[in-house]
Amino acid sequence: MLKILILPIFLIFHPVHVTLTTIDQVQGADSMKVFFRMYYDDFLLDYKLFDSDRSLAKLSVNQTFPADLANKYFNNRIHIYVNNKLLKGNVLTVIILDNEIFLNLLYRSDKDPKKIKIHNQVLIGLYSDQTNMVFININKNEEAMRLTPEHDKESWSFNK
Repeated sequence: MLKILILPIFLIFHPVHVTLTTIDQVQGADSMKVFFRMYYDDFLLDYKLFDSDRSLAKLSVNQTFPADLANKYFNNRIHIYVNNKLLKGNVLTVIILDNEIFLNLLYRSDKDPKKIKIHNQVLIGLYSDQTNMVFININKNEEAMRLTPEHDKESWSFNK
């Protein structure tokens, strides 16, 4: 009984360091939609490592974040390769709600992706227990991967 009570209390005091990235191919197009979600305070800490010259005090108070800065951060921290070609994403929307940041991005890629490689370095310089979950939906194939500081990249091959 005591173990049952201790676990929830431990989880309350131990922060969870997880991000979520989903990658969906736009059917019949040479584009991929990417959705990214993480805690906003973690994002600001990691952004400070990425761009130490920028003052983020106003951003954390106003709960806003410019799309162009989010775009630079995301393209620096998450590399997506399709058919061995590095893609660059463009942030479409940035939403901050309840201490979480949500990004929607669009990537131009091949119409027929055969292979995808993800290299995710979000928060790995801050937390040793960081987990970056990646879900991919390409050519009606779904894959999922758990990336960590020790294992921050993975490749998948897709067949029609």
